[in-house]
Amino acid sequence: MPLTFCAEPGCGALVTRGRCPAHLAQPRDVCASMTDTIVHAWYRSKRWQDLRASILREQPFCRTCSAEGRRVLTVDIDHVQKHNGDPDRFWSRDNLQGLCKPCHTRKTVRGE
Repeated sequence: MPLTFCAEPGCGALVTRGRCPAHLAQPRDVCASMTDTIVHAWYRSKRWQDLRASILREQPFCRTCSAEGRRVLTVDIDHVQKHNGDPDRFWSRDNLQGLCKPCHTRKTVRGE
């Protein structure tokens, strides 16, 4: 199974799924857990898939790499400002940008 980053925002630990052992030991806020469930549903929705496809067409090259004079294909759609479960920020086209996988991973690990 491929490794992925811990689901805890800002954590750089690699895990097979979910949260790393350090974060599993921490109690989760029930309210935050409910928000996580709702946000995960947003990412699985047709609305998100359509919005994501639209951003990919509009921004075929990574915004960060383009600013550095390189042309690298967009793979991930990133929220410029963390949405923290706020639906207005989550769905705002102005808050979305296309990034390549390495740029998106670096931004996520920094907790941005």
